[in-house]
Amino acid sequence: MPESSDLYLRLRAGDEEAFRALVRKHQASLLGVAKTFVRNSATAEEVVQDTWLAVITGLEAFEGRASLKNWIFAILANKARSRAVRDGRVVAVGSFAEEGDEGEPQVASSRFDSAGMWAVPPALWDAVTPERVVAGRQIWSHVADAIDGLPPAQRSVLILRDVEQMESAEICDILDITDANQRVLLHRARAQIREFVEQLLAI
Repeated sequence: MPESSDLYLRLRAGDEEAFRALVRKHQASLLGVAKTFVRNSATAEEVVQDTWLAVITGLEAFEGRASLKNWIFAILANKARSRAVRDGRVVAVGSFAEEGDEGEPQVASSRFDSAGMWAVPPALWDAVTPERVVAGRQIWSHVADAIDGLPPAQRSVLILRDVEQMESAEICDILDITDANQRVLLHRARAQIREFVEQLLAI
């Protein structure tokens, strides 16, 4: 059984608080990923609701081969793909990395070191003060909006990698993309968010 075995057992026992905690933890990320596949926010919410229903009714079938979280996101991806097909929307998942190629500015290679890390990390505040704590919360609110504004495929990869802390192979399996596509999408998404934060801090 995976690391979420205690939570899984509580869910199997019908623990409503455990289920509410699970929803609170993953709801926003599930919506963000669902929007990659479907036409609008309302449809994405329906897909997420269908996903939670499938989680509740499918717990008996969960074999623990993957983490509970990854199992939930795999259900979501399948539900979202099916809904997209039903709505007549064709999502070329395998070509996600091509999205936005034309005219999209590339990130200068000079911004990275030989290990692929940022050559100059973001400047840190010298001290934590109440004012800076408030400012930090405001910045993160703007960052959440910036993530929502990313191209859908970039947003999904960024959410799964940096918010849900999934491994690259898991992301590729859930989104049905190659490792190369995943790396390109993640790089572009991170670069756009970093640029956004830099501009915000410069104001």
